[in-house]
Amino acid sequence: MIVWHGVEDIPADLEASVVTIGVFDGVHRGHQALIDEAVRVSRDKGLPCVLVTFDPHPLAIFAPDRSPVLLVPVEQRLRHAMELGVNGVLVVDFRRDLAGLSPEEYFTDLLRDKLKAKAVVVGENFTFGRNAAGTSETMRELGRKYDIDINIVDLLYDEETRICSSNIREYLGDSDVERAAWALGRDFIVTGPIVHGAGRGGRELGFPTANQYFPESMALPADGVYAGWFTIRDDRPIDGNMERDVPYPAAISVGTNPTFGNEPRSVESFLLDREADLYGHTADVAFVGHVRDMVKYNSVEELTAAITSDVEKVREILGIKE
Repeated sequence: MIVWHGVEDIPADLEASVVTIGVFDGVHRGHQALIDEAVRVSRDKGLPCVLVTFDPHPLAIFAPDRSPVLLVPVEQRLRHAMELGVNGVLVVDFRRDLAGLSPEEYFTDLLRDKLKAKAVVVGENFTFGRNAAGTSETMRELGRKYDIDINIVDLLYDEETRICSSNIREYLGDSDVERAAWALGRDFIVTGPIVHGAGRGGRELGFPTANQYFPESMALPADGVYAGWFTIRDDRPIDGNMERDVPYPAAISVGTNPTFGNEPRSVESFLLDREADLYGHTADVAFVGHVRDMVKYNSVEELTAAITSDVEKVREILGIKE
């Protein structure tokens, strides 16, 4: 899959394409339906499928007070796009590439002239151009004017619930990682480097953890303890009894360690039945089930007993025998 960072990276000799456009934050089941339709159209026409996404999120530029936390970083969006059969991705920075364009200028400059679109696939709630003045119907009208096929995909509803990024953020805020997975079509995953934490997990508690920190702009489940899977993703040699790309069961704590005072919010994974030096590695952490909310304990002994109980519940949720 080819990735272009900015409109200026689009090759001048691109002859034609089928384009789908959106932020695609989460690449949830609704996004997947949209991308699947674009891939289908591209194959019917014998043309490459190009996905256009935005980094940073447009709201971070035009309405920063309303900018949502991101479900997935742009790198993860690219990975999902490739898995869904997209041939190329254009990552657009509004500030540099599209600022101030009217809907028609947006259409002719980006879609007709740069991407040589023969078909465009968008969701029914798609907006574009200056002040978001263009709608999916505007897109349809411009398609007729410039002889470009426009496919408008209905929003996805399941159980009378709209599948959308904002609902997934609410599920995560309610600790409902199962419902988030239902909407995403896969477990909610965060990816990041393993770094040194306070060091007390192994030293004081007997439960060494792999610690990850994420910017406030990234979505995380509500503070608490979760059952999930931990997967090393980089190519560096692993010192221990773990392998790359193999998911291992983990008890995962999200929060600020209230028992020891407020510390930076982190994701800390205790690997069940495994030992390895993971510092410097990059890992996925997939959240499967909620174990309990975050609690401040009165002593290390109380906390240790709680973690022991947590691990047993994690085994039950994941179906892992000791």
